[in-house]
This record gives sequence, C-alpha cells and structure tokens, in this order.
Amino acid sequence: MPVRYAEVDMETRYEHIALNEDRVPGIVDTTIKVVELVVEQQAYGWSPQELHFQHPYLTLGQIHSALAYYWDHREELDRDIQRQLERVERMRGEAKPFSLAERLKGQ
Repeated sequence: MPVRYAEVDMETRYEHIALNEDRVPGIVDTTIKVVELVVEQQAYGWSPQELHFQHPYLTLGQIHSALAYYWDHREELDRDIQRQLERVERMRGEAKPFSLAERLKGQ
C-alpha cells in the first residue's frame, strides 16, 4: 500500500514536502514521491505546467516545491533513482518471459 505523506511526518523547509518514516521525500497529503515527479519530468521533458496538466490534483506550488527539493538534494536523489533503475534491471533479468499462450492459460 502506498505511503501517504502527512503533516505529522518529518517536516522540511519546503512547504509542500515531508519526509516519511524512511526519510523519503514526498508531497504532503498525497502518495507522490518527489523522485516520481522528477523521473516523469526527465523522461518526458515536461514543464511544471505539463506536470500540473498530467496531475491536476497537484497544485503548481506543490510541483515547484517538489522540483526545488530535488534540485537542492540532487546528488542524493539521483543516487536513489539510479539504485531503483538498477533494481528494475536486475528484476527484469531474473524474470522468465511468458508467452502469450502461457499467460492466457493461467487465466
């Protein structure tokens, strides 16, 4: 179950950002992690306005706060993103591909 970032978690100096119990930064009152928004911006080249269009439940203030947090903690968050990407690649390498017929039989 996704962690919901709340005011009771560790506060930061960024109005819309809190750290959960694992010290992972996320947007307050959402389940969105800062790195999730950053990865979308980097992958698709989205501006803050486009991120807002894609996530209309976020305010531009929340988006800008998340991006400011990223830029102020870039090295640490980039390492986290890299670790996550490496984990996904390991999992892909370990997974056995299923043919469509095998997947349909499983239903």
